[in-house]
Amino acid sequence: MSIGDVLRPFVAAAAAVAEVGTLPPDTHRPWPVPRRPWIMAQTWQDLLFAHWPVSEQTLRPLIPSALHLETFEGSAWLSITPFVVTGLRPRSVPPIPGLSEFPEINVRTYVTVGDKPGVFFFSLDAGSTLAVIGARTLYFLPYRRARFTVDSTPSGIRYSSRRTQPGAPPAEFRAEYRPAGEAMVATPGTLAAWLTERYCLYAVDRRGRIHRAEIHHRPWPLQAADAKIDRNTMTNGLGFEVPDVPPLVQFAAHLDVRVWAPELVETAPPAPRARDASRREA
Repeated sequence: MSIGDVLRPFVAAAAAVAEVGTLPPDTHRPWPVPRRPWIMAQTWQDLLFAHWPVSEQTLRPLIPSALHLETFEGSAWLSITPFVVTGLRPRSVPPIPGLSEFPEINVRTYVTVGDKPGVFFFSLDAGSTLAVIGARTLYFLPYRRARFTVDSTPSGIRYSSRRTQPGAPPAEFRAEYRPAGEAMVATPGTLAAWLTERYCLYAVDRRGRIHRAEIHHRPWPLQAADAKIDRNTMTNGLGFEVPDVPPLVQFAAHLDVRVWAPELVETAPPAPRARDASRREA
């Protein structure tokens, strides 16, 4: 039994006895919010979505076989998302200065288990050692330590990340980006909504078991974006580079998020092919 297995019931029990409040409406979600209490709150700020179409044949071998890789109009997708976490706190605990704010960048794709579409992370790099240890222990997520520089300038956000985790594949990301339009909610059924409106994440533990963590927030306030990516080696450790095409980019200035404790998922035998959401919805 791991340390996370020991701590998880105590974290959930503490969350159940405190901080009664109203969550944002859930009518936009594909399923209701969990009845059990959320355990963590955080805010995501100055976030860039950079999305690339990637072949199913490239991504399928890189995710657990129990997860159904989703596609949209025949293509799987990979996204890189630099942003800043603020206000990170456990339920009923105020943010702790010096520990509740840090930059993060993740690399993800899109999967489904039991008709709950979610996100699978190939990597998550963070500027907080405590966040890296906590997320790896409690959520089974592949967090790594990295060094960041994030500056807000008149021309946009200048963002730089370099992985420093000992033993991890090297990875760097440097970009400058800014919003280029009014904030809007993506139309259901569109690629923009398919890529962003997902309300759970999936992770695999050391025994190969799949866990699902529910997430809740208002619909993404997406803006068109201008982005110049100067360096991107975030996928090199996965054995491929992102396609040499301009990514689909989106910006979000601010999103408040609630997160639930992960639960073990009963998985069906793996599907022979990826699920294509565009075909399913047609």
